[in-house]
Amino acid sequence: MISCKKRAKYTFLLPFLFIFFVFSSAFAQAPQEMGVEGKAGVTPAAPAAGAGDGADAGVIDNGMTLFKNNCTQCHSVGADVVVGPGLQDVHKRRSEAWLLKWIKNSSALIQSGDKDAVAVFNQYAKQQMPSFAFSDDELKSIIAYIKKESESPTAAAAPSAGPEGATAGEKVGENAIGNVGGTVDLLLIVLVVVLIVLVITLLIIASVLKNYLKGKGDLTGAEQEMLERRTNFANIYKSKAVRIIVGLIFVVVLVDISIDKVMGIGIHQGYAPRQPIAFSHKLHAGDHQINCNYCHTSVYKSSSANIPSANICMNCHSQIKKESPEIQKIYRAIENNKPIEWVRVHNLPDLAYFNHSQHTKVGGVECQTCHGPIETMEVVAQYSPLTMGWCIDCHRNTPLNTEGNAYYDNLVKLHEKQSKGAFIVASNGGTECSKCHY
Repeated sequence: MISCKKRAKYTFLLPFLFIFFVFSSAFAQAPQEMGVEGKAGVTPAAPAAGAGDGADAGVIDNGMTLFKNNCTQCHSVGADVVVGPGLQDVHKRRSEAWLLKWIKNSSALIQSGDKDAVAVFNQYAKQQMPSFAFSDDELKSIIAYIKKESESPTAAAAPSAGPEGATAGEKVGENAIGNVGGTVDLLLIVLVVVLIVLVITLLIIASVLKNYLKGKGDLTGAEQEMLERRTNFANIYKSKAVRIIVGLIFVVVLVDISIDKVMGIGIHQGYAPRQPIAFSHKLHAGDHQINCNYCHTSVYKSSSANIPSANICMNCHSQIKKESPEIQKIYRAIENNKPIEWVRVHNLPDLAYFNHSQHTKVGGVECQTCHGPIETMEVVAQYSPLTMGWCIDCHRNTPLNTEGNAYYDNLVKLHEKQSKGAFIVASNGGTECSKCHY
C-alpha cells in the first residue's frame, strides 16, 4: 500500500503534468495558426534549410503545412489531375529554379515565352495559377515534401472538398482577414488553462485530506465535520476569486470577438450571393470554354468590367435551352424591358481607384490571378480579400511587362544601373498612395 503522504506527493504532480501537456499543444499549434499580415490565403511556415536529398523532417513538415493550406484545392501530390496537374515526381520533370519561378509568378514566366510554362498553361485550358509570395526556403520545403510523397508507395493526396463556390487556397468565409486576434486567443487559452488547473488542484487537495482523515482513527469534532462536508456550489459561485476569473474570461472573449469584427469590416472574401438567375461559370467558362471577354466585353478596354446585357445571353439562348426556367427569366426581362438585377460580388470602396484594363490589357494579368479559378465555380465567390495590403503585396512581387513599350526604356535602364533587382510594379510607383487614392 502506498502511504497517504506518498499518495499526496504523486497526486500533486498531476496538475503540473497537465499544464505541460496543454501548453505544449498550444504552442505547437501557434505557428500554424498565426498568419502573415497582408498575405491572403497563405499560411506561412518557418524558414526551411533547403529542399534536397538531405531535407530533414522539420523542412518536410513545413512543406506539408504550406502545401495542404495552399495547394491541395488544385493539385494532388500523386498523379491525379484535380484542377492543375498531379505533382508526383515534379522535381524530376522540372528543375528547382524553374519551379521556384513558376510558383512565385506563373503569369510572368508564361509572358517571358518559356516553352515549358506556355505548354503547361495551354494543356490545362489556360487556367492561370495564382502567384504566391513565398520565400525560396518555403518553396524548397514544399518541393521536399512533394519529393518525399512521390517516393512513398501511398503517395496520393485527395483534393480537399469544400462547399459550393469554394475556391483554390481558401476556406469560404473563414479567416478572411487572417488571425488578427492571435495574441488574444493565446491569452484566452492561458486563462482557461489556469482556471482548470486551479479547479483540479483544489479537488486533489480535498481528496487527499479526506483520505488522510479516513485513515485516522480518533477524529475530533471538527475533523469529522470536514469529512462529512459536501461541496456547496452556491458558495463557490459566490466566491470573489471565481467571479473575477469568470468575468476576466468573459471580457477577453468579448475583446477577441470585437477585434475580429472591427478588423473584418469591408472584407468580403468568400462572399457568394445568390443571383436572380442561376448562371454557372463552370458550365460556360469551364466546360464550354467561352472566353471571359465574350460576355464581359469591356475587360480589356475599360476601367471597369461590365456585366453582360440580356442581349448577349440571347446570342446563344435564342436557340439553346429556350424552355429552361432560368432562361425564361431572361426572356421575361427582355419582354418587360427591365434589366436583370445581378448582385455585385466584387466591390471596392469609393476611396480606391482601380483600372481593370490597366491590369488585364497593359499588365497582362490573367482573370484567375484576382478572381481565382472562376471556370470551376458554380456560384461565383470573391476569391481574393481585395485589401490594400493584398494589392501592395502583388505590386511588390509582380514583374512589370515592359517588352515592346518604349515608354519604359529609360526607366528600366536607370533601374538596372542602380541594381535594384527586377523591375516590378513597385519600381514604377505601384506602391505610391496617389496611384490608387486621389
